[in-house]
Amino acid sequence: MPAVTVTLPSLLDPATGGVREMPASGETLREVFADLVAREPRLKPHLFNEDGELRRHVLCFHNGTNTRWMDGWDGLVADGDTVLFMQAVSGG
Repeated sequence: MPAVTVTLPSLLDPATGGVREMPASGETLREVFADLVAREPRLKPHLFNEDGELRRHVLCFHNGTNTRWMDGWDGLVADGDTVLFMQAVSGG
């Protein structure tokens, strides 16, 4: 199964104990996301809504491409691919 490197923003340090890069594996992005939250369940409510979709304020990039521009999460991933999560920060 392909091994993917997932990079997380510092805003999620409380959920990861300060770990900002972690491995995940799967044949598709959907499987990688499932493996990620299986390894660190505290990430799930920060990244995904109740329907399993990315939260509106979360961006995810697979090898530099915004996953919102892709045809879903069922495309294949390859060994060594990267996934980067970013969270929008706003306020007044």
